Amino acid sequence: MTRRDFTAAALCATACLRADDHLRTLKGTLTPDGLRTPDGQIVKLTGDAPTIGVLNDKRVQGMQLEITGEPSANGAIRILPIHKQGMFVLKGDKKLFVTYWCDVCSIRTYTPGVCLCCQDETQLDLREKLDF
Repeated sequence: MTRRDFTAAALCATACLRADDHLRTLKGTLTPDGLRTPDGQIVKLTGDAPTIGVLNDKRVQGMQLEITGEPSANGAIRILPIHKQGMFVLKGDKKLFVTYWCDVCSIRTYTPGVCLCCQDETQLDLREKLDF
């Protein structure tokens, strides 16, 4: 590795660390209005379209979540994009990935809806690990 490569890698790592400095992680119960924290505060949640799909899924409502995202000026939290895994369901001492599964086609997605293949509704499938 040349000095130039090392310097570029170090600068990139520093920038990535700084970018994560402003992230906030919260735990609470998902309600139609947002995340209810243990102290009773309701935090509005936003995110990309797949994340909003999960937040609007009635099967996830009432579950304990841990979310990581960027605070906005209005007090809302913009959850990390779905591919960065900023949302987990908490069950006991486990953090579970939110996924959706089609039993007919064996296709996994990360947002609710119909299967891309058979058009059947996908089922909520909370997972300890993601199998790639």
